[in-house]
Amino acid sequence: MSYPGYPPAAPGSSPWGGTACPPSNPPPIGLENVAGYAAQFNPSYMAGMASNLAGTFGGTYVPQGAYPSTPGGYPPVPPGGFGQSPSGQQPSYGGYPPPGGNPPSGMPSYPGYPGGPAPGQPTPPPMNYPGQPPATYPGQQPMPNYPPGPAVNPSVPSYGGITVPTVPPVTHGNRGTITEAPGFDPLKDAEVLRKAMKGLGTDEQAIIDCLGSRSNKQRQQIILSFKTAYGKDLIKDLKSELSGNFEKTILAMMKTPVMFDAYEIKEAIKGIGTDENCLIEILASRSNEHIQELNRVYKAEFKKTLEEAIKSDTSGHFQRLLISLSQGNRDESTSVDMALVQKDVQELYAAGENRLGTDESKFNAILCARSRAHLRAVFSEYQRMCNRDIEKSICREMSGDLEKGMLAVVKCLKNTPAFFAERLQKAMKGAGTKDRTLIRIMVSRSEVDLLDIRAEYKRMYGRSLYADITVSLGDFIFPPVTSFLLVGHAYC
Repeated sequence: MSYPGYPPAAPGSSPWGGTACPPSNPPPIGLENVAGYAAQFNPSYMAGMASNLAGTFGGTYVPQGAYPSTPGGYPPVPPGGFGQSPSGQQPSYGGYPPPGGNPPSGMPSYPGYPGGPAPGQPTPPPMNYPGQPPATYPGQQPMPNYPPGPAVNPSVPSYGGITVPTVPPVTHGNRGTITEAPGFDPLKDAEVLRKAMKGLGTDEQAIIDCLGSRSNKQRQQIILSFKTAYGKDLIKDLKSELSGNFEKTILAMMKTPVMFDAYEIKEAIKGIGTDENCLIEILASRSNEHIQELNRVYKAEFKKTLEEAIKSDTSGHFQRLLISLSQGNRDESTSVDMALVQKDVQELYAAGENRLGTDESKFNAILCARSRAHLRAVFSEYQRMCNRDIEKSICREMSGDLEKGMLAVVKCLKNTPAFFAERLQKAMKGAGTKDRTLIRIMVSRSEVDLLDIRAEYKRMYGRSLYADITVSLGDFIFPPVTSFLLVGHAYC
């Protein structure tokens, strides 16, 4: 039997040199027995097979016609064998340099960069990168520049790309004028206060020096130590010895911050009329944790939830704004999703400037739920895209208490110290002074950011807060308030 591409075996012969039938004594498997049967191999047949295999796998060139052609057989072996590169071309190694590091003598050098074209291969077409003009192929005409098409919705501001707005950093840490006193001894302070109130008259300066230089936490310990040492209630003694705004200020200092806010809200909604500015100021500026604790304290003190108290004295969209803020559930994440920022900007624009009337609920949902970092980015992007800051849009679209509430939320999110600086300036502006507002801000921010408020006041009005308080009230009339600034050691 013959196979295409191989010479037919001689009649009666086989590769073993015998008859076509298998030999009666084939060599057993094992290399140790091959030498004994070497004479049975047909040297010419095996040499031809080796030569053909070598040519197939890139070995020695086999001359054409070495074997007779057979009709229907395999095509002739190409020069150099199937595994060889054409003459004069560097062998290919699948995109990697050949082993050895250097090309054979006479061959061109390897590409100088990964992925470059091999010598003799066509250069690939250029690639397009963002921000570069489109690349063209050899012989191709460049594409003409066409003007951009109209926006899908011309009434809504369009975006020329995602640009992260510059958001001012938020200052963290204690920026109050009052800090914890070193070497604090509550029993010793209780003794100082006892002496200041004992007998005829009251040493008000001793009370200021003691309580005005202690943190709220330390004052709570003084209250406990006073009752432990003398069996008396310090708060009742202070009430009996002091009066007027001095008394109000000292008693405000002796309450915890949350308790103080609870009583301020209670006072704001008590009786006929409501102090909406007080409600706005507290609920717009406090943290989630503070407001959640405020809800618990208010219910415990007055047997009524904070939400019920708000509903009893407010109405409409202003009521909804205060109830939303009173949940203390604002997102506290610090990451900013620019896609969501742009979506909120478009929704705010569509809810106000771009419609007849105003969708107050959309403003409420965004301003009361989104995180501080997100909303600061929204305000910056709104200014850039609409060429008008968000405060002006609120003033154009809203009025009354709702306008004041929305503006307070925006101002607190943008710059809380500047918001309180403005509140202080208005409290002292014109005839008369809003003493309650002044006391509330000075006491509640004395351990938070009063240093920053003082700096913002100077920047915004060109005058020191200390000087304006002194002119409005006088040290001899209202000393505790100015003492908070004195602790900062800079009258600015």
